[in-house]
Amino acid sequence: MSQPLAPTLSEDKGVEVVTFGCRLNAYESEVIRKRAAEDGLSDAVIFNTCAVTGEAVRQARQAIRKMRRERPEARLIVTGCAAQIDPAAFGAMDEIDLVLGNAEKTQAGAYAIAAPDAPRVRVNDIMSVRETAGHLIDGLKERARAYVEVQNGCDHRCTFCIIPFGRGNSRSAPAGEVVEQIRRLTAEGYREVVLTGVDVTSWGSDLPGQPTLGQLVARILKLVPDLPRLRLSSIDAAEIDPDLLRCLGKEPRLMPYLHLSLQAGDDMILKRMKRRHSRQQALDLVASVRAVRPDIAFGADLIAGFPTETDEMFDNTVALVEETGLAFLHVFPFSPRPGTPAARMPQLDRGLIKRRAERLRAAGDAALIRHLEAQIGQVLSGLVERAGTARADDFSEIRFEGEADLGQILGQIVPMRITGHDGKRLTAVLV
Repeated sequence: MSQPLAPTLSEDKGVEVVTFGCRLNAYESEVIRKRAAEDGLSDAVIFNTCAVTGEAVRQARQAIRKMRRERPEARLIVTGCAAQIDPAAFGAMDEIDLVLGNAEKTQAGAYAIAAPDAPRVRVNDIMSVRETAGHLIDGLKERARAYVEVQNGCDHRCTFCIIPFGRGNSRSAPAGEVVEQIRRLTAEGYREVVLTGVDVTSWGSDLPGQPTLGQLVARILKLVPDLPRLRLSSIDAAEIDPDLLRCLGKEPRLMPYLHLSLQAGDDMILKRMKRRHSRQQALDLVASVRAVRPDIAFGADLIAGFPTETDEMFDNTVALVEETGLAFLHVFPFSPRPGTPAARMPQLDRGLIKRRAERLRAAGDAALIRHLEAQIGQVLSGLVERAGTARADDFSEIRFEGEADLGQILGQIVPMRITGHDGKRLTAVLV
């Protein structure tokens, strides 16, 4: 489970793409934009939806209705996880002209103008999909870093999560294709590449010889020596392999930041979530990574108010934030998703869930401040994302001042002296 991003909109040749959800969706929206242009689509809005929470689905439906009022003549196309999981519900909306599944949305010809009698809902069984990365693209439009989808789907069945039913089973992009794409991105001037997917640490389990994510990382760094920064997206704490641990210790170009899918800090709740790690294993993992990479920072996904969670169980989750030294928290108030086992468990009061989420976010705010204060006085390398904003190796956001031509430093890695923070991001001056 990764943190949903705010809906974003991109436009190209009369086609708008509205993106809900995770960074993988943001990546795939660029593929959608490219496919729509190739297919000659015009005067259309494509909604790439998210299903991680009920609120994400509600926002998508609301945005679709609003867009129909604003653009009555445009073709409205809906795709993404919410459309894959419940195509009938979106197909029943009068505002929508076409519903595409997650496999269909990146296929060539998907956005060609259809005959009047063509099916309005084109959503196939996602569990039958066996390949990924047939749509590799070179970078993301108007971004300082590039994202490469190395994996899709998930073989695990956490009791709270609906995403496997939107993404299908785990499938990996072949290492050779990944390396070649990163070579192209580096040649085009990207200074940072992020490996992304639904369950990135499962990469390779379906490939011949079952290579590990750590082996993929080592291969990329060896075969693309001109790439300054390689970063991993959200990973499962239960699957960090020895090769990846060695890379973190030996390879300075592998960025010192890991975002862990922890979800809870109490063993009983973890068991009821059907997670594959215990509280102690999470602590041991963080300690083992810090032993080889002392400058590393950690983020984590945590759920507040899971069914049956007592005050004591929740306290264990709050305590885990400080015990692991987390710096960045993504907090999810528990949201029951129809069709998941957790939705059938005894639910907590929504007000209690909200209060627990607020308390957990407060713990996260305090943890971030501790992390930021430790950086004051240091000279850090920042990837310049836009005017006055950069990203440190450990993923801390930096607001910087100094004389520089933005055209010369945008997308580049430059040294910055950290002067303070505002509680959310570091402040700095160019060196």
